[in-house]
Amino acid sequence: MKGSEAIIKSLEQQGVKHIFGHPGGAILDVYDALYGSDIEHILVRHEQCAAHAADGYARASGKIGVCMATSGPGATNLLTGIATANADSSPIVAITGQVPTSLMGADAFQESDAISLTLPITKYNMLLDDPKNIHIKLKEAFEIAFDGRQGPVHVDIPKDIQQADVKINFSESKPKINTIPEPNLNDVKNAIELLLNAERPVIYAGGGVILSNASEVLTKLAEALMAPVVTSIRGKGAIPETHHLSMGMIGMHGSKFANKVISDSDCILGIGARFSDRSTYYYSSDFGERAKIIHVDVDPSEIGKNVPTDVQIVTSAEKAVKMMLHVLKIQAVKPKNTVWHQRIQQIRKLNPQIKDDYNDVPIKPPRIIKEIREILGEDDIVTAEVGQCEMWAAMLYPIRKPRTMIISTGMGTMGFGYPAAIGAKVAKPDKNVVDIAGDGSLLMVCQEISTAVNHDIPVVAVIINNRYLGLVRQWQELFYDKHYSGVDLGDKTDFVKLAEAFGAGGVRVEKPADIRPAIQEALASDKPYLVDVIVDKEFNVLPMVPMGGRLDDMIG
Repeated sequence: MKGSEAIIKSLEQQGVKHIFGHPGGAILDVYDALYGSDIEHILVRHEQCAAHAADGYARASGKIGVCMATSGPGATNLLTGIATANADSSPIVAITGQVPTSLMGADAFQESDAISLTLPITKYNMLLDDPKNIHIKLKEAFEIAFDGRQGPVHVDIPKDIQQADVKINFSESKPKINTIPEPNLNDVKNAIELLLNAERPVIYAGGGVILSNASEVLTKLAEALMAPVVTSIRGKGAIPETHHLSMGMIGMHGSKFANKVISDSDCILGIGARFSDRSTYYYSSDFGERAKIIHVDVDPSEIGKNVPTDVQIVTSAEKAVKMMLHVLKIQAVKPKNTVWHQRIQQIRKLNPQIKDDYNDVPIKPPRIIKEIREILGEDDIVTAEVGQCEMWAAMLYPIRKPRTMIISTGMGTMGFGYPAAIGAKVAKPDKNVVDIAGDGSLLMVCQEISTAVNHDIPVVAVIINNRYLGLVRQWQELFYDKHYSGVDLGDKTDFVKLAEAFGAGGVRVEKPADIRPAIQEALASDKPYLVDVIVDKEFNVLPMVPMGGRLDDMIG
């Protein structure tokens, strides 16, 4: 068999059902082998979106997403999507073609050093330079992507390797990679002791809880400790946000009471969270100043990196929480109703939820999120673009189950939401998938409407159309004396005509009462659809932590 055939058979053995990609000369042999495969290829219109779609697929399914591109510009176009997956610990395998090994380094047509380019933005990368090892190396790529702290793996395959004649024993394989350590029992006991002795304990859950499928056991831990739970934006869904112990998201655009609760805490259990600048607000020196901090993470390099810690536990969120529950069971701990819980209820009353029942014209964005929230079920999936639309989604859309909100958090990549929605819908075809979009972000990737139409992928984009790069404008308003530099998108774009030009459905909404029927119509159409909602141009995302402020000192 040819090397290209071995590549496809190896992917089939890894359980790959879909590949998001765009062909070119250096990868044509693989595409030729793909022609007779049961793997479905989703032809995206831009390689960046192949990586985003694979990312959305991975996050929705809990499996590995696969994207593919040719050499040179094909590979370089993947970079933003790979970096986005890397920042959010999303397991994807990115396969690129490469010029023949004899031409590498000779500035051949469409040659780029893809290995060097992807080195800083991948968990691992490899040049597949021996056809006899194709099956072993690809198996290794999938295992590395999924093991430990999950993330992207890049495989670069020269054209002559694809064309080589090779005999492969596909039953031959190396032992399965497993680098997740078991939690240290003494560290877990120390953590439990700190939590039980604390007067104001708080659990801070991040994306690692979602990735390790630990949401259910984390909820049990919170109930056992009677500890309120706050999350990072990536951690939404770590506990049902309708649960009485859920305080919501912390950070720059977190809820007022979540920020207040973690600021008042005397013991913070951080699980699968990086304590990033968006959550701690630029590592403010007073973050957690009154608290003992326990940090659980599968990646030892993250522990203590951003905030000082008192107890460090290197393992997955699932393993750590299960051992904590075991220790608590042995100690026969009973939930207690303390002054802390009375204080939490007081904080809730003093900091009510954001108003979302606006009937104003022009439409206020929170009303849109309210309508989406009331239409979709708890198993349906929302993605979001980046900007004000993302913040409104994160602040106002309560997540009841993990893997139902897909957002670019670490990189904050504009144009992420729509291709991610395509990937999520491919992974979960029986679920509604809605992209909460900004006009600026969607315009970066609107060509992918054609992908959705041609492959019959019925995603719905609800556009919060303020004719601005909204979040940049908001910062310019609040911190740059209203110098609106480079943010005005104009009002000439007709998204309904754009949708129709690609063969999708489209409707324009200008009155609050029309939002719900328009979204319902879009979902019922069972085809790609744009719902273009015209909103107040200068309505800001509030509350927010001002520049240089504390988490518990929000404006708005």
